[in-house]
Amino acid sequence: MDDLRENCPWDKKQTLESLRYLTIEEVYELSDAILSKNDENNTNAKQEIKKELGDLMLHLVFYSKMASEANDFDITDVLNSVCEKLIHRHPHIYSNVIAETEREVKLNWERIKLQEKNNSDSEQKIKSLFEGVPKSMPALVKAIRIQEKARGVGFDWDKATDVWEKVKEEETELFEHIDISDETVHKVTNQEEAENEFGDLLFSMINYARFLGINPENALEKTNRKFISRFEFLETEAHKDGKKLEEMTLAEMENYWQKAKKI
Repeated sequence: MDDLRENCPWDKKQTLESLRYLTIEEVYELSDAILSKNDENNTNAKQEIKKELGDLMLHLVFYSKMASEANDFDITDVLNSVCEKLIHRHPHIYSNVIAETEREVKLNWERIKLQEKNNSDSEQKIKSLFEGVPKSMPALVKAIRIQEKARGVGFDWDKATDVWEKVKEEETELFEHIDISDETVHKVTNQEEAENEFGDLLFSMINYARFLGINPENALEKTNRKFISRFEFLETEAHKDGKKLEEMTLAEMENYWQKAKKI
């Protein structure tokens, strides 16, 4: 990186801001590689994960190099900082706190994190529990983090059955704003309220998934990939039979879809 910053026209031009969107892309590419490791047709998944980790590591070194040029900090400062944080947030390892379950560790983590934020404020202004949740984070992932943080300070449901009752309650409230008298067409009677209740229903479903030990982001992405795979099969087989999708009936498409499900 020292050589690149000194000799490469592109690398010399980069800033924290210009590298930002590229880093986001690298994180998504790493995510794709991790999810593809369970794909039977992907024999190079481990190599892809290693490659994407290297790309992401490069960005971390890049950011640290630019910071060191401004005399802000360097890569050693970054690594020492995260080591200190990990020691402080694992008192069950480095101190006398007892935490024997994953839940207890997460509770301690969120409490310590909130305490750190409050202690770092020079005006001693109490900071929100959710202050560290990025505003631009995708809504589904953000909902997971919000719920995890609330759970970390004890604000959570007692049992899964209570959460499922909440799901059913939100479903009922949603349909208070949807006219289902016509079996073929459901009409929204109040767009804003229906949207609000739909959001509440999704939030409750994410909550329920958490109680089941299911990561809803991973679950939805698996379904996305499954749908794409089956639809691509539909497209390929229809093409082999000389058919165009736009000219096919739904019944014809469904026939190919059922075949795709058996693969």
